[in-house]
Amino acid sequence: MRLLCALLLAACCRRAAGVLGEAEPPEPELVEVEVGSTALLRCGPSQAQGNLSYVDWFSVHREKPVLIFRVLQGQGHSVAGEYEHRLSLREAGAALALTHVTPHDERVFLCQAKPPGPGEHRLQLRVYKAPEEPSIQANTQGISVNSPEPEEVATCVGRNGYPVPQVVWYKNGQPLKEQKDRVHIQSSQTAESSGLYTLRSVLQAQLRKQDRDARFYCELSYRLPSGSHMKESPEVTVPVFYPAETVWLEVAPAGPLKEGDRVEIQCLADGNPPPHFSLSKQDPGTLELVEERTLEDGVLVLAPARREHSGRYQCQGLDLESSASLLSAPRELRVDFVSDVRVRPAAPEAHEGGNLTLTCRAESSQELEFQWLREETGKVLAPQSVLELQNLDREAGGGYRCVASAPRVPGLNATRLVSVAVFGPPWMALRERKVRAPEDALLNLTCVAWGHPRPTITWSVGGTASEQNQGPQGVLSLLSVRVTPQLVETGAQCVASNTLGRNSTRFLLELACNRSTGPSTATVGPHTRANGTTTEKKLPEPQSKGVVIAAVTVSLLVLALLGAVLCFFHKKGKLPCGRSGKQDMGRSTSI
Repeated sequence: MRLLCALLLAACCRRAAGVLGEAEPPEPELVEVEVGSTALLRCGPSQAQGNLSYVDWFSVHREKPVLIFRVLQGQGHSVAGEYEHRLSLREAGAALALTHVTPHDERVFLCQAKPPGPGEHRLQLRVYKAPEEPSIQANTQGISVNSPEPEEVATCVGRNGYPVPQVVWYKNGQPLKEQKDRVHIQSSQTAESSGLYTLRSVLQAQLRKQDRDARFYCELSYRLPSGSHMKESPEVTVPVFYPAETVWLEVAPAGPLKEGDRVEIQCLADGNPPPHFSLSKQDPGTLELVEERTLEDGVLVLAPARREHSGRYQCQGLDLESSASLLSAPRELRVDFVSDVRVRPAAPEAHEGGNLTLTCRAESSQELEFQWLREETGKVLAPQSVLELQNLDREAGGGYRCVASAPRVPGLNATRLVSVAVFGPPWMALRERKVRAPEDALLNLTCVAWGHPRPTITWSVGGTASEQNQGPQGVLSLLSVRVTPQLVETGAQCVASNTLGRNSTRFLLELACNRSTGPSTATVGPHTRANGTTTEKKLPEPQSKGVVIAAVTVSLLVLALLGAVLCFFHKKGKLPCGRSGKQDMGRSTSI
């Protein structure tokens, strides 16, 4: 009796265990693979696979198993259907390979092996695909801080991912979370025909003035067989509109301003968009603000700036949305100047040996410093407004420049040039000069003289003469004359004279041999005042007061010397070279 009860109890326990096993089947084995790759499906653990010569493979779709592959005597056979061309045996028949995996393949696969095989084994295939780099589109229209509801900030899109990635929004590197009436995040996904998903997420928020430079971006989180990953979109900013609270005025360039500068006065405000500006200047007489005409809203350009532009300026900003008006603090603008530089006496003159005082004055908005410079050399003569010239000689005549500058304003200065005249008779550099020229050549003789009063020049021979001034006290005379035997005999003389005296330079002519034919021209230029190597006679320093210079230069001395040598070797049938005699007519020389 006891034995029968024990047998019945054991049978009941086995039946109960069978019922429980059918109610709770074991969890399928997990197989993870990326889209486009190959999944290897094994019929049970490798150590328990046993004989796999006869196996049926099923795909479980909507809890209904569908036969997709059979192994008979170790040979694989595909069953017609969606997996007909993508299944094959691998690893000596130990694994079933599913190629070109798509998201549609994510399901349970079942294998049934006939004894003495492992029996039935279930596998769950999980498919993954990383989404593309997320794109982000900011609201370019802008958001007002006065908006009563959250407005769209940006839209984030992640395409072709599987499964659907998770999205997180960031502002300035900090994650954003849903906040009632402040931050909303609306996400949706679209299933493509490929089975992949496109995620679209919209961030809506109420922004404040301090968000005008905020940087927003989205992050997509997704999983692959290798683990968890993430991708970030580029950062974007959104225009934020807010009313101005302060208006101010800026001047460029900064620092002291001077006449002639390009000055820009600009109205600015801390609102976005900026208000409409008007720029006014205070009338110094009535003290009322008078609006200035500007080419650009709130920008006044003074080019060039003048002293009249100095004064008090003020900006006014009008918010067109709220009609609120704001005034800037007034600002003084000062344009410094130096002008009306005057020298007394205006036309300075003195006699040789005398003294002269030059006094410089100028108008300026700044304290001035003065300098006197010699115009010809740039040498500083006096670091003050008064220049004392004592015991004047003829070399003291010429230009003197007064420079008035404001040291506190870089580059601010003005000058005045005066010419000092020293009374004296004409002065010329040379008493006489020798000149060689071929007969019948056109000879240009130049004579220069200085003195005060300015001298006049006359010539002792006929010809074509012209004059031009050489500064306030000098004159240059050019005489064009044909070389003839008579001219060679008499020579030529230029005479400079004024009310205080006269002086002269004599030109001694000699004929130069010339074997070339045709007319020629020779030019005798002015003699330099500093030439110390000439063999010509210089005029002695005059005892009377005055400055006279005569200068004559021969430009063809080398060729004239060459003509003399040729004359020595070809005397037969030719006139001898010298101060007088005949030469062949029409003969020319290159001078």
